Amino acid sequence: MSDAHRPVIRGAVVDARGLNCPLPVIRLAAAAKDAGAHAILTVVATDPAARYDVPAWARLRGHEVLAIDQDGDELTITVRLGELPPVTGIS
Repeated sequence: MSDAHRPVIRGAVVDARGLNCPLPVIRLAAAAKDAGAHAILTVVATDPAARYDVPAWARLRGHEVLAIDQDGDELTITVRLGELPPVTGIS
């Protein structure tokens, strides 16, 4: 399915304010497990490392960073989840 025809599914907002590395990524990864493919998740963080850690996590897992915004000390990073890996080992 092309991006133009892909439904936009808003997912959770992950509040990682006050948490330091690696917790913003861990919280985002946990939210991603509960969201479906192509869901849009937003993480709000105050740890400056999140600007680099969240995009690296997204890239390694086939997700897409849609936006990185900063307002003072607060970063808002929006990610669209890619295809979820197939479930294996189930008989």
